[in-house]
Amino acid sequence: MPKRPLPPLPEWFPRGTSLLRDPTLNKGTAFSEHERDVLGLRGLLPTHVATQDEQLARVLENFRRLQTPLSKYIMLSSLLDRNEALFFRVVTEHPDEMMPIIYTPTVGLACQQFGHIYRRPRGLFVSAADRGRIAQVMRNWPHREAAMIVVTDGERILGLGDLGANGMGIPIGKLSLYTACAGLHPWKCLPVMLDVGTNNQALLADPLYLGLRQARLTGAAYDELVEEFIVASQEVFPGVVVQFEDFANHNAFRLLRRYRDRVCCFNDDIQGTASVTVAGILSSLRVTGQRMRDQTFLCLGAGEAATGISDLLVAAMREDGLDEALARRRCWMVDSKGLVIASRGELAEHKRPYAHEHAPVVDFLGAVRALKPTAIIGVGAVPGTFSEAVVREMARINERPIVFALSNPTSKAECTALQAYEWSEGRALYASGSPFDPLTLADGRHFVPRQGNNSYIFPGVGLALVIVGATRVTDAMFLTAARTLAACTTEADLAQGSLYPPLAGVREVSARIAVAVAEIAFRDGLAQIDRPEDLVELVHHEMYDPRY
Repeated sequence: MPKRPLPPLPEWFPRGTSLLRDPTLNKGTAFSEHERDVLGLRGLLPTHVATQDEQLARVLENFRRLQTPLSKYIMLSSLLDRNEALFFRVVTEHPDEMMPIIYTPTVGLACQQFGHIYRRPRGLFVSAADRGRIAQVMRNWPHREAAMIVVTDGERILGLGDLGANGMGIPIGKLSLYTACAGLHPWKCLPVMLDVGTNNQALLADPLYLGLRQARLTGAAYDELVEEFIVASQEVFPGVVVQFEDFANHNAFRLLRRYRDRVCCFNDDIQGTASVTVAGILSSLRVTGQRMRDQTFLCLGAGEAATGISDLLVAAMREDGLDEALARRRCWMVDSKGLVIASRGELAEHKRPYAHEHAPVVDFLGAVRALKPTAIIGVGAVPGTFSEAVVREMARINERPIVFALSNPTSKAECTALQAYEWSEGRALYASGSPFDPLTLADGRHFVPRQGNNSYIFPGVGLALVIVGATRVTDAMFLTAARTLAACTTEADLAQGSLYPPLAGVREVSARIAVAVAEIAFRDGLAQIDRPEDLVELVHHEMYDPRY
């Protein structure tokens, strides 16, 4: 039979070596015989026409041969720069193996080494030197379809601190997860690095550092740069969703307050972390048989994550019938100076709602003994803080203690899964911020701990926002996302200690979250499209399929 002709191609469509160098269109050895003739590829590729399955097998063979996570990260980054569809096919079909490489924990090391492993530009760098022309800079981005921006200024990368322009690895990684986990088309994803300098002296002294070599911009000059960026983003990409990522506490809260009612934006460290944590708590309560309103929560850390988690826990307790003031009284925080209490005087604004009347307590173990929490949540990036004494005390006062060690990367975890289970005699309900392998205790009990990873939440939320053209992002959307995620966790998952569903099913989880969040947007008048007759079908139709 004769080959079906290719549909008419636009004049801009690349051919020959230009096509092979375009990762958004390149299929490599999978271009058909007909495509090779029409697109000027004859002779530029090996003779065999490969299937994508064959290409996938080759990638996996070479990936699994590598010995270090960083070398695997570099390999996957190179694949992304060469063939986006194949990259996303690999990640989509092997999430448990690939996601710890393209995101936490390996992405932290990749950011630290960013200038040393740099291969090819990806994303948009907007620097303090671009004041007055940021819109012009943003118009250099090749894809006019951009609908989701993940932006960082690199000041608080994971638990690693100020990494300056090296922080670009985070927006790149996050947007890869948008596509892999929720099917947001790669052309709709725009990573942005706001390079305002760095106060990291080791980076400034590194001859291979690629960012501005100056101290961080602060005050009015910083605010004016962010304002210009926000205005430019909406001018160049009307309605684009902006996700703030890894901003330091002193900027994160106020930027979210400033812009959340002006543009469609959210902060994943505040709201996404809160949503995935509340989902884990809801799963835990299915095991304990208790109600949300009867819990007492103690956060190790009092920054973005702890505040966002506490705010959403309060919302969940209110839904369970508890008065807001009483709900806040059930949420406590410990920072570097001890228990956050009202008598401490000068506290950051975001801590004040959770600064309750109480005698001073200087350490976390003391706070556990004094408050008798049902759940401890580690988001302070202080490794080992959930000591044996802490976990044993939690197990003494709770039949099933809830222990969430959510700091990442792995080096920052408050305790490991093995420690939590051993020190609690296997009774802990455990979640982590970085992956831990399944394990078997000495008595033969088997556990499969899973990550309280934001990748369960933000991809589905973002997909919904883009599909319905949402004008704003609300806390109700994140609480709905939490409840949807918890509902995806099966009884079989809970029986093996898993408080979240397997990552292998994350695309379906994201689709269900997208539907639930879209319903909130329609209910609250925040969508710019009419509600379709079949919202589930619309969500699945909009999800990018990486297969050729």
